[in-house]
Amino acid sequence: MAKMNLLLFLIVVALVVLPLLFVKNSEFGGADGKAEEAIQEINPNYEPWFQPLIEPPGGETESLLFAVQAAIGAGIVGYAVGLYRGRSRKQAAVEEKSM
Repeated sequence: MAKMNLLLFLIVVALVVLPLLFVKNSEFGGADGKAEEAIQEINPNYEPWFQPLIEPPGGETESLLFAVQAAIGAGIVGYAVGLYRGRSRKQAAVEEKSM
């Protein structure tokens, strides 16, 4: 099991690092920027319906907020998986004792 976890960790690290090493002079932009460019090409006079309530001071802050959101989501999913796995193990132990 430990070897499998190490292998999965190394694969994740490779997926993160390799694009940064091999794709030179490239800007990794988000989907919001691409959508805005496409809308401006289609209709240059388009005015957005809404404006953000709070504008982050910089791209780093926006990235930080996105990372925090992802971490909270991963924590919730991890908690649920652990909870259900623990319940199933406990149920299996109870069934084993009753036999």
